[in-house]
Amino acid sequence: MPAPPRLLSACHFSGSKGSFEVNYSHHTFQRIISFSSCFVTFRMALDWVGFGYAALVASGGIIGYAKAGSVPSLAAGLFFGGLAGLGAYQLSQDPKNVWVSLAASGALAGVMGMRFYNSGKFMPAGLIAGASFLMVGRLGLRLLDKPSQS
Repeated sequence: MPAPPRLLSACHFSGSKGSFEVNYSHHTFQRIISFSSCFVTFRMALDWVGFGYAALVASGGIIGYAKAGSVPSLAAGLFFGGLAGLGAYQLSQDPKNVWVSLAASGALAGVMGMRFYNSGKFMPAGLIAGASFLMVGRLGLRLLDKPSQS
């Protein structure tokens, strides 16, 4: 039995960031999968840096509890890690919605920066302060970034 004919199809989308076109060639029964692939491609990218920062903060609280039995470290790590994760999710949905991430990283930059200044110990205060200052800078640049014209 001969193979079913292959169809050449295309999908074209326009959005606020421009437009793109995807050409593909599949069997008839695969066309639905291909169309859904075009829609998945069009979604906003995840804020992987923000989610990584959230994981770093939360894991720091967990490690502080595991090593020293510090319940305040656990609570603060999970609270600020959760806020940073929520902020990363919001940034994934809207690149200009930086306020929750900025509040979490700004507060940690201040608190852990003072702890690092007073103790001089890189772990954990210096690491979290450095990562938090980098996040504040990154988010500040996002605020200053001009909107794209459509």
